[in-house]
Amino acid sequence: MNAPLHITSRDNPLLKKLRLMVRDSTAYRKHGQVWLEGDHLCRALLARGKRPAVAIFAESSWPFSLFEIDFLTVKAIVIPDALMKEISSLETPCNMGFVLDWPGTQEIQRHAPTVVLDRVQDAGNVGSIIRSAAAFGFTQVVALKGTAALWSSKVLRAGMGAHFAMHMVEGSSEADLQKLEVPLLVTSSHHGEWLHKAALPWPCAWVMGHEGQGVSTSLMNQAQQQLRIAQPGGEESLNVAAAAAVCFYANSLKLS
Repeated sequence: MNAPLHITSRDNPLLKKLRLMVRDSTAYRKHGQVWLEGDHLCRALLARGKRPAVAIFAESSWPFSLFEIDFLTVKAIVIPDALMKEISSLETPCNMGFVLDWPGTQEIQRHAPTVVLDRVQDAGNVGSIIRSAAAFGFTQVVALKGTAALWSSKVLRAGMGAHFAMHMVEGSSEADLQKLEVPLLVTSSHHGEWLHKAALPWPCAWVMGHEGQGVSTSLMNQAQQQLRIAQPGGEESLNVAAAAAVCFYANSLKLS
């Protein structure tokens, strides 16, 4: 194993860049790299057979936090705990993180089981939807303009590593969805077939809409199916992440 590089200056260019990325949820688009904080996300990346560009460890945890990683091909850096706090978005900073090269803007895969995010703005909702999508066999996420940044730290934490199993497409328009060659399905609080009774296609593309406004009218009109979730408790609607999980699960039941 190569010896790690010890950095003690907060003016180091990499640390300065990471501080900017923590403050700006879309900075990864400019810098071409993503900051992954913590043991769980880092292990999830490795479990998918992927490797970071750089592994960063807090001084107090080195060498106890060694990973199943080839340090002959990955650069390891050790920094003081105080500097680790400065590049953390968490109240209690983690003792390690990875710098991952961002895959960049990707093209839509035409036939993939897909989740379309129509201006879903809450980062926690976006990450939770990505996590549920991966769990139920979807392989692509297409985020329309106005959706929270897919690779921001908050979305990554909520996704719990599901990002690394998905083909991620950002900044798309409704017109771009014409590239999909799978049926478009949308949810509605008051209209459409009951989800638990409907014949659901596979593969398909579920559209999950804005927290307050729902799916846009134009996408509603494009959809092959409009579906609603039975709510015997009488609530007006479900949180979009909860609704997404119910819909994805319903698809999985049809496959079993």
